Parts: sequence; structure tokens; C-alpha cells
Amino acid sequence: QVQVVESGGGLVQAGGSLRLSCAASGSIFSINTMGWYRQAPGEQRELVAVISKIGITNYADSVKGRFTISRDNAKNTVYLQMNSLKPEDTAVYYCRIVGALMDYWGKGTLVTVSS
Repeated sequence: QVQVVESGGGLVQAGGSLRLSCAASGSIFSINTMGWYRQAPGEQRELVAVISKIGITNYADSVKGRFTISRDNAKNTVYLQMNSLKPEDTAVYYCRIVGALMDYWGKGTLVTVSS
């Protein structure tokens, strides 16, 4: 059993910053990709950023230059530093952990950006 728990969401004004964290625990053998996705009300879930085991990153165009994904392999933790937040970044942010024979999602953390 694997647990994936996000933290760090909240309410912030436009232009502000937040840092999300996601920790995976349990029967973890090998994590390959760790990533962040988000889902706004009435919208489909979309990729925000992903990072490979060796640190290769990929970002959605809408967040490039503002968000930074990083990971700590020793702690099975992935982070998302979000700067210059915009109201359109408001969404539930989900963490995804993909590895050998496993693909787990967290329950999400709400980020609300006020204008």
C-alpha cells in the first residue's frame, strides 16, 4: 500500500507565491516520474509539471517561468514552487507518483488565487 499526501495549498493574492509538497510512503520500490496536475472547476485535469528520477522536467506552457518542480529522492517527496500566481491558477492540485508497477494519485490540495 502506498500513501500519497499533498500539502501547502491555500488562499493567496494574485502575484503571490505558494509551495506545494507531496510525500509518498509505504511499499515503494522504485519511483520514476513524479508530477503535479490540476483541475479547475468544470475543467478536465491537466498536467502542470513532471520530473523524472534524474531530474528532467517538463512544464505546461501556462506555468513556464513561474512554477518550478523539484524532488528529493531520499524522502520520496516532490515539490512545486509557484510564483507570480494568477487567478487562473486556481484549482485543486494533485500529485502523481509513477514507478515500477505502480501509479498513485494524492487526494489533492486546493489552491485559490484571488484577484
